[in-house]
Amino acid sequence: MSVTQTPNHLAITKAWIQIHVCVVLWGFTAILGKLITLEALPLVLWRMGLVAASLFLLPMVWRTVLALKPALLLAFCGIGALVAMHWLTFYGAIKLSNASVAVTCIATVPVFLSLVEPVLAGRRFQLKELLLGLMVLPGIFLVVGGTPQSMNTGIIMGIVSAMFVALFAALNKRFILRADPLSVTAIEMAAGCALLAVLGLIAGSLGAFADVAGILDNNTSIFALPAGPDIAWMAILAFGCTLLPFALSLMALRHLSAYASALAVNLEPIYAIILAAVLLGEQQELSARFYLGAAIIIAVVLIYPWLMRSPSGKVA
Repeated sequence: MSVTQTPNHLAITKAWIQIHVCVVLWGFTAILGKLITLEALPLVLWRMGLVAASLFLLPMVWRTVLALKPALLLAFCGIGALVAMHWLTFYGAIKLSNASVAVTCIATVPVFLSLVEPVLAGRRFQLKELLLGLMVLPGIFLVVGGTPQSMNTGIIMGIVSAMFVALFAALNKRFILRADPLSVTAIEMAAGCALLAVLGLIAGSLGAFADVAGILDNNTSIFALPAGPDIAWMAILAFGCTLLPFALSLMALRHLSAYASALAVNLEPIYAIILAAVLLGEQQELSARFYLGAAIIIAVVLIYPWLMRSPSGKVA
């Protein structure tokens, strides 16, 4: 006897497929961030700017944006600022450590989301989610112990980046049903780009602080143009690894909680670590403790569907 899937079940299945496509594409972002020679701030500025500019060329997008209520438009602009800060600290973490370490730090997102999503998205708090999120902490400790001490600043920045992910993911979950995903992507990318331009102008007077942060050095303009191979890498990053997966992730959030989406995205380190080893030779910088920690984090992702299964057999 065949089992007929309900429209809601089909929508949830489609959302999971969309999230896993995003995971594969996002697995390349850390590698591209390492390959692109620009500092973190101009890198993210161009990443967000290219996506926003391309989307606002579509009449459907800017017409939808103009039709939004000012309060909702402002909300999406604020979320875009959080996205910008996430990417800024994420690429700063890559520059200060390496791609494998940065993506592994992002695995702390479920810990933060288990606390902030119930407040920001109006969802019921679940102790199981907090406990599951805390299960990644031993893995994080092993990751830290399996990296050179010189990478500690990058690890801290990576965890800060994860905090920004939790905030913008929970807020997107709250507001995404009120607007078209492509229009939301355009607004958030444009707002983030504008914020980075302002921060970059301010950073010009920060001198040594900008160097330590790994975000912008004293010899780099915030509007530095990509050159040589950076042009191709930036195009791939902006359109293949940002525009497509970001819009898909917003579509998936219509049917999944931000927590479930973030936990699935924790599979990103699998792809990123393998790619970093093959393309960048990063396995030479990391010890067995790092990979044991990464394995624990990945195991938590695989445990989630079983732990969250309700007595009826459905995943909560």
